[in-house]
Amino acid sequence: MKEQVEVSAPGKLMLLGDHAVVYNRPCIVTAVSARVWVMIEKKPGHVAIEAPQVKNVRFVEEAISVFKRKYRVGDGFIIKTKSDFSCRYGLGSSSAVAIATLLSLSRFFKQAMSLREIFNLGYQTTLNIQGIGSGFDIAAAVYGKTIYFLTGGKVIEPLGVSHLPLVVGYSGVKADTATMVKNLRLNTPHGKLTAIFDSIQEIVERAKTELLKGNWEKTGELMNENHRLLSELGVSTNRLDKMCQAAREAGAYGAKLSGAGGGDCMIALVPEVGREKIERAIERVGGVVIKVSPNAEGVRIES
Repeated sequence: MKEQVEVSAPGKLMLLGDHAVVYNRPCIVTAVSARVWVMIEKKPGHVAIEAPQVKNVRFVEEAISVFKRKYRVGDGFIIKTKSDFSCRYGLGSSSAVAIATLLSLSRFFKQAMSLREIFNLGYQTTLNIQGIGSGFDIAAAVYGKTIYFLTGGKVIEPLGVSHLPLVVGYSGVKADTATMVKNLRLNTPHGKLTAIFDSIQEIVERAKTELLKGNWEKTGELMNENHRLLSELGVSTNRLDKMCQAAREAGAYGAKLSGAGGGDCMIALVPEVGREKIERAIERVGGVVIKVSPNAEGVRIES
């Protein structure tokens, strides 16, 4: 057992494949520069948690429980968290804190774990709490960078994307991802879901090819089409639609909601020369531009 360990893990942004990834379709997700930090140190007695920035401390608690059940370790430690970003943005703080907690426990108890093992325990943590989920946000926190991902981690493929010119806008509304996913399944005819998700899968596959070529214009067109399909499903909002439209009219290659919808964030793929103009356009319709960089490093040991 070590005296103290500090670990950090990144947040995420869904680039393409939102919702469809829950139904055995692929998505493309990128890790972002905003990180969640977890420090663990010895403390006599039971387990203590200090996580004032975490929106749901259950992700820390459940990650501890999952780790303890697998590796049969004891108590006698305290976990403290801090975050580079607000949990209200929908950038995956819950997944990031779960993954950082798991790696910190692994190092603290000197229990070697591969990245795949960390992903598996992180995904189990999410399922234990939410009962549903694809695991793409867990994969982003573990592996970082930009990845092509298939439901449950059946495929986790790092993409060689060195540059990703994104602007991120927050709608001002905090969404409940698990509720959005469940409501979509309950309220949408199965045939409609299948048809739209099949179309989204085709978009993701085409976008993967264009991203690897650095073809931002074509990738942006595919993002627009992805957003149109999500709007057809009813998961976008008037604010998100206006932010995406404003970004496009200001010169973005493409724009779409990012994640479950109902609020949270949108993303715009932009030319570097027109970035500030696009940011101002998003702000004029009520969005808040979030300064994060995509393609960030995955979970890592800090000390």
